Amino acid sequence: MISSHVSSFVGLPVVPFTPGTTLPDDPAAVAWRLEVEDFDADPEEFLGLVRALREQVPADAVRALVIGEWGEAYERPLPVQALVEAAGEWTGLRALFLADLTYEQCEISWLMHGDITPLLAAYPSLEVLRVRGAQGLRLEPVRHTGLRELHFESGGLPAEVVRAVGACELPALHRLDLWLGRKDYGGDASAEDLAGVFAGAGLPALRHLAVCNAEIADAVAAAVATAPVVPRIEALDLSMGTLTDEGAKALLAGQPLTHLTHLDLHHHYLSEEAAAAVVAALPGVRVDLSDPQVAEDYDGTVYRYTAVGE
Repeated sequence: MISSHVSSFVGLPVVPFTPGTTLPDDPAAVAWRLEVEDFDADPEEFLGLVRALREQVPADAVRALVIGEWGEAYERPLPVQALVEAAGEWTGLRALFLADLTYEQCEISWLMHGDITPLLAAYPSLEVLRVRGAQGLRLEPVRHTGLRELHFESGGLPAEVVRAVGACELPALHRLDLWLGRKDYGGDASAEDLAGVFAGAGLPALRHLAVCNAEIADAVAAAVATAPVVPRIEALDLSMGTLTDEGAKALLAGQPLTHLTHLDLHHHYLSEEAAAAVVAALPGVRVDLSDPQVAEDYDGTVYRYTAVGE
């Protein structure tokens, strides 16, 4: 469960924006947080907050934004159009975090989004985009030359979004994080839907790849074993999912992984023997096998869970 808000974002302290209050000495040295107080606030309250930020903070001082509660986030999509409309002024915006909400405000799989493609079109200099939640989330394939980090955190990432990411041209992207999640929370992507990402044609600068929190972790591991993008990856993250001995065996039977600096497999369902085999096969690689899980058996049916679901 996500129980606290971020206190820093892209190396900057997060400061809530309150209309009418005194600004920090250097308003460009913070990440501004936009959030209404009440979970059921009227839509106009959040839009008014955006307008006030545009009026009261120098446009060139808006370098990073963290969007919190916008009002009824469980059934009303985040109003990205308000951010798009500010793009002509916020030309210095480099980092954007959509939906930094805790589970007490809204469960991650309830967070409503719409089409975020217009944000990428409006902010060609954006370098970091972090999106939490995926209910209703849409993305069209785009070319974006500025983006260096792209994060999708979800309990269930739609297959259409996964395919769109793989079809994007992101020549500067260094890090990609995809939390695939569970089918019963909208995570209907298959290993085949990851083909574009694993081919890496539109991701020539990619060095850190996370395909994690996956109910289909074994299938992901098997696909990674032959993925063309892997030889140029430095850090590989298959954590938080339901990885079993079968997936680990497929991973080790594929292309060499000894070039990696870090392999993250924490929150897994590996036996002690399989975990030891992974470490032995990758000397010099920092392998995270913490947080081992035990499958649950109910009347002969085995259940394994991702770290993040609802």
